[in-house]
Amino acid sequence: MNEALRIVVVAPDLAVTDPDDEHALLQAERSRALRIGLLENNFNLVATLPADVFLSERLAQLQPDLIIVDAESEARDALEHVVMATRNERRPIVMFTNDEDTSHVKAAVAAGVSAYIVAGLAPQRIRPILDVAMARFQHEQALRAELADAKTELKDRKTIDRAKGLLMERQGLTEQAAYEKLRKTAMDKGLKLVDVAQRMLDVADLLG
Repeated sequence: MNEALRIVVVAPDLAVTDPDDEHALLQAERSRALRIGLLENNFNLVATLPADVFLSERLAQLQPDLIIVDAESEARDALEHVVMATRNERRPIVMFTNDEDTSHVKAAVAAGVSAYIVAGLAPQRIRPILDVAMARFQHEQALRAELADAKTELKDRKTIDRAKGLLMERQGLTEQAAYEKLRKTAMDKGLKLVDVAQRMLDVADLLG
């Protein structure tokens, strides 16, 4: 399973221009350790991208299965870019950071982050973290699909009920007779019941 999982890491450039900048050196080393850990765990690391305005286009081209945000002091900005880039096509997002300011963790999870990991990049931790993130994302997607189906079913039922009410009012039919008429029309025309109901309502609105 891991070999087929296409991963994109969103992270700052590893190049450190100032050799005396200990913070930048530590962050670069941590980012390097993350990428090595992914490879050691047989994950398919397809690209490392900067968090910039072109991120959305690059993700659309690469079509990764999972996105890892590797950030520290600029964690909020990086996450914002990733969330914007995936708003139309959701993907599991895992965030690794050493930023101990956890005040925005709740907002990150609400924005779609499946796992928020502060410090601790031991290679043996990477696989279970990503496995759990994928499982959580799939569970949430299933719940969203169920909710969307329920909303659609409720909307369809209301449309059919309105059409039945119209037939009952204008043709003096019982509720059961109105339903049977709608169903027969749908079967004869090879259409869904809700589509027949909606067409009838549209015609009624047009004719007044």
